[in-house]
Amino acid sequence: QVQLVESGGGLVQAGGSLRLSCAASGRTFSNYAMGWFRQAPGKEREFVAAISWSGSSTYYADSVKGRFTISRDNAKNTVYLQMNSLKPEDTADYYCAAKMLYSSMSVQGGYDYWGQGTQVTVSS
Repeated sequence: QVQLVESGGGLVQAGGSLRLSCAASGRTFSNYAMGWFRQAPGKEREFVAAISWSGSSTYYADSVKGRFTISRDNAKNTVYLQMNSLKPEDTADYYCAAKMLYSSMSVQGGYDYWGQGTQVTVSS
């Protein structure tokens, strides 16, 4: 089992920045590829970003490319999502998730573990 706890959400003005954290406990964190997803009110959950177990490979949704950066610190069992130039359309609940293989990272069904989410609100 892997337990994931997100933090760092909040209210920010458009153009601002936030850094989300996802702390993992349980099985060896460095064995898992990690992803971030988000779900806006009334919408389906969508893929945001992913990172391989070593951190050497990353993958982003087109909507956040160039604005968001995913990273991880395996010594701290934590994955991060740095969000810059935030837009009102980035408002959503953000979830981190873990899976063994760095493959098909945008597919929600392939993830083994999910956090409870942290809320991000971007005001215009």
